[in-house]
Amino acid sequence: MTPTPRPRRPVRGSTTGRPLMAALDLFGRRWILRIMWELRDGPLGFRPLQQRCDGMSSSVLQQRLTDLQEALLVERDAVGAYQLTPLGRDAYHELRGLVRWSDRWAAELDRRPPDRPTTGSPPSA
Repeated sequence: MTPTPRPRRPVRGSTTGRPLMAALDLFGRRWILRIMWELRDGPLGFRPLQQRCDGMSSSVLQQRLTDLQEALLVERDAVGAYQLTPLGRDAYHELRGLVRWSDRWAAELDRRPPDRPTTGSPPSA
């Protein structure tokens, strides 16, 4: 099992430990963004969260929740349900900007004709 990404430590794709690289490593882990998305409106217990995440395995959900708790993005409330921390809510709101950008990107790609495979050799310089 790989450790939870943290700033100032090497992470997948980077040995620098830059906070951005650690965040990208964390958010790039399977199911992390989906869990944060499902917790956006408030606390959920383990089983309801698992159901909202298309029934992912309980072991994977537990590991991802542990990653998010170690990263200080998710916590358990007084009744044991999982919820975003203030830092987790901040991350969710910042990621909304990426959602808006990705919608513009998709729209731009949709306006362009599909690329056609090139034939022959590339032009010489």
